[in-house]
Amino acid sequence: MSTGGLSLLIAAQPHTFPGLRQIGLAVYIINLIIFVLLTSLMVTRFLLHSGTFKASLTHPREGFFFPTFFLSIATLITSTQKYGTPEGGIPSMDLVWVLHIAFWIYVVLATAVAVGQYSFLFSQKRSFGLHTMMPTWILPIFPIMLSGTIAAVISPYQPAHRAIIIVCAGLTCQGLGVAVALMMYAHMVGRLMSVGLPCREHRPGLFMCVGPPSFTALAFLGMAQGLPKDFDHDMDGLMDAGMIRTMAVIGAVFLWALAFWWFFIGVLAVLASRPKYFHLGWWASVFPNTGFTLATISIGNAFKSEAVLWFGTAMSICLLCTYLFVLGSHIKAVVVQDICYPGRDEDVEDH
Repeated sequence: MSTGGLSLLIAAQPHTFPGLRQIGLAVYIINLIIFVLLTSLMVTRFLLHSGTFKASLTHPREGFFFPTFFLSIATLITSTQKYGTPEGGIPSMDLVWVLHIAFWIYVVLATAVAVGQYSFLFSQKRSFGLHTMMPTWILPIFPIMLSGTIAAVISPYQPAHRAIIIVCAGLTCQGLGVAVALMMYAHMVGRLMSVGLPCREHRPGLFMCVGPPSFTALAFLGMAQGLPKDFDHDMDGLMDAGMIRTMAVIGAVFLWALAFWWFFIGVLAVLASRPKYFHLGWWASVFPNTGFTLATISIGNAFKSEAVLWFGTAMSICLLCTYLFVLGSHIKAVVVQDICYPGRDEDVEDH
């Protein structure tokens, strides 16, 4: 999902150079290969070893990573829209129709995850104490929240009557996602105030808290742009597309500030005690911050501010460096058997 987010970020760059789109397309193709390869390997694992799928889903730590599969699909859908559309042109009608269908299938599956996984967790006899609260508790609501981001990306290319329905659905899903995330924030802050920061190995996971406000800000701006220019719900000139876009910008800036706060909470926590052993939570320093960077660029475009856009470009470069560092650390962890090895993985309570 981080590689998919990187391809989407490359496509959204405000300052480009010849060949940048081709680089983004290459990253998109690489992401497709990674997705197919890892999905095939996971399916093979579950088929060869009976009971491991259920054990994975019900594990108190590993189970929370299940929704990331759908986040990967979300990045594939949005990147397909970006790279399937000719530069400066319009997508084919076949692509428009396929992405319309993909959006609704994704919404159904994301809703099932949001309701099903939390219902399962609520019904467990196991107690998830406040002192054990981790940002991964937010993950089951992330896929439905990304429905709004998908709507923001595909709605500008959909026919007007379908765009309005997609935006309404996306806004509904985004509202549900950020509302549940805010409730989880209350637990997260309570945990930090009463127990303190997580152990050093899991502090990069704090960056997950950057995601909900960032992607919501991004979705607000994108869905407002996706409405038909002549949109006027009551036909009275009051709630028209222009006013909705203005409200979207105000809301996006408001949410961006919350993401900014969580970002530096995460940065200072990691710097205070840098992790030594790799965990999957390290990738939280990439994907949620991709949304933060995309939201910054979208706000810069909305205000037509070169200063903000250059700031977004600088953030993009930093994010690329972070991606390469985490990727290298992940590969090294596999080689030295620090991950993907019995007793040294996300299927244990700690390293």
